[in-house]
Amino acid sequence: MSRSGQSHILAIGGGSFRQTARYGFIEASPLLRYALDLTGQDRPKLGLLATATGDDSDWLLKMYGAFAGWDVEVSHLTVFPMPNVEDPRAWMLEQDMIYVSGGSVANLAALWRLHGLDEAFEEAWKSGVVLAGQSAGALCWHVGGNTDSFGPTLRTWADGLAMLPYSCGVHYNSDPQRRQLLQASVASGELPDGYAADEGVGLHYVGTEFIQAVTVDPAGYAYKVEHDGAGGVKEFRIEPRLLTA
Repeated sequence: MSRSGQSHILAIGGGSFRQTARYGFIEASPLLRYALDLTGQDRPKLGLLATATGDDSDWLLKMYGAFAGWDVEVSHLTVFPMPNVEDPRAWMLEQDMIYVSGGSVANLAALWRLHGLDEAFEEAWKSGVVLAGQSAGALCWHVGGNTDSFGPTLRTWADGLAMLPYSCGVHYNSDPQRRQLLQASVASGELPDGYAADEGVGLHYVGTEFIQAVTVDPAGYAYKVEHDGAGGVKEFRIEPRLLTA
């Protein structure tokens, strides 16, 4: 394993970027500074993926702009209408960190598998590339969670890359449906025990072990959701470490 010598994933419940006072512009939150610091590089190579948005060019441009002034070397990978780099696997292995945007996690997973990116991501992760993402970009590393990929009514989804052997909950304090459905899915056995994150909260894993939660919102929390052995669930609130700008 290279770079930092460890495999890191930061799964963010929401709040990777913040709207600025200038219309249409966004800025990267301290959650992404935290993830970049995990690379151990003075000028890390940051790869961006917006597969879950259909490789929306406006969103990619906004993400590039969000890192303007940061000491990072930014590039991106798209799959529409075809991969924009000759060897996506080699591109991944060249990065120090890869960030995956939100959007449709079901479409994202299907396209990644079609192009062999699922295997490339696991190889990159095991080699020490830090993986991070929000919403769909957080769910994808887990066994599954719940998603609106199929319509406005949330559905349980258990077709993640499963690099992390847990379920995942995102937007946990901003969408009451998500907490209810995650608990029901864990209780029924559709999903394994797992972790959830409020807006502005990131779940940090080293290898497959949950290490800590970090937050940019003093009111945000993370949670452990476990089957109680009697057809129900137990939920434990996790106090995150507050990050400053």
